[in-house]
Amino acid sequence: MTENSKLIQGRTGPWEVVLGLEVHAQVASNAKLFSGAAVGFGAGPNAQVSLVDAAMPGMLPVINRRCVEQAVRTGLGLKAKINLKSTFDRKNYFYPDLPQGYQISQYKEPVVGEGEVLVELDDGSTITVGIERLHLEQDAGKSLHDQDPNFTYVDLNRAGTALMEIVSRPDMRSSAEAAAYVKKLRTILVYLGTCDGDMEKGNLRADVNVSVCRPGDYEKFRATGDFKHLGTRCEIKNVNSYRYIQQAIEYEARRQIEIIEDGGKVDQETRLFDPTKGETRSMRSKEEAHDYRYFPDPDLLPLELELAWIEDIKKSLPELPDDKRQRLMTQYGLSQYDATVLVTEQARADYYEAAAKGRDAKLVANW
Repeated sequence: MTENSKLIQGRTGPWEVVLGLEVHAQVASNAKLFSGAAVGFGAGPNAQVSLVDAAMPGMLPVINRRCVEQAVRTGLGLKAKINLKSTFDRKNYFYPDLPQGYQISQYKEPVVGEGEVLVELDDGSTITVGIERLHLEQDAGKSLHDQDPNFTYVDLNRAGTALMEIVSRPDMRSSAEAAAYVKKLRTILVYLGTCDGDMEKGNLRADVNVSVCRPGDYEKFRATGDFKHLGTRCEIKNVNSYRYIQQAIEYEARRQIEIIEDGGKVDQETRLFDPTKGETRSMRSKEEAHDYRYFPDPDLLPLELELAWIEDIKKSLPELPDDKRQRLMTQYGLSQYDATVLVTEQARADYYEAAAKGRDAKLVANW
């Protein structure tokens, strides 16, 4: 993939798209983040709701140690800094399916800091995408609008489920790079056993931040720290397939380019992707952090981790995709392409190694 192939041609010249993603991954845990209620797909409406999840008066959250361990494990897999002290905050906003009227999240002090992901592209090249942070937060419930023409029903089974929000740097420049990044991130999470990666069930979904600028402007402004002259970004919420991520980015980038070339101004807003029309549509004007009225959750003490515990988690990490790919190339003489295809799915890589014993490794890889 060349630099020029990433550019989008407008009426007034070429444009560059700047992409950052916030990936929400459901933590692989049998219980929710702050209650003992079960987590699982397919249960009847409101069958997995504790008094804590329903925000009954006097109910206090208690942190789930397993969810914290999974977040640390993920941070280590992303070569990220693990913060020995982190805090939980209340993020205030109203949703009908958010019983507390706020979400318990992490804002200024997340459990995991900066890391990076090496992403392989279809042409064999690689890019490094920086990770800004990973924080823990609780999911909201689900509003059901199709059960009755006059009413909206609320199912709180998801309410309180533990999520890891993995925030990337704006290091991607094409829809193909963004899809490849989510694919690689999913592979790492599945190898680690911290998320099952099931996008159809909504267990892995992405919020995509899209803006456009003239070629080279982003790097120039990043060097000076002056971003105010860059294009206004829009966030596309809850995209849950690689194909939809690409379609949403390509439509949104062209929409923004047309507005700017017509002399208009892109409004900062949150948008939704409509897969049937292949379009994004406005959901709400984008809130800034101060609109959420963040403040420390008074019911939860700061989370303090011991270095020895983190080292124990590090020792238990499995062989991760990048290491496995390198080993398959060295041990079995496979090409980078073959090894990359095999390690994308952990079960496939394990099956290959079992089948390749005592056989022609290249022939087995072809099969």
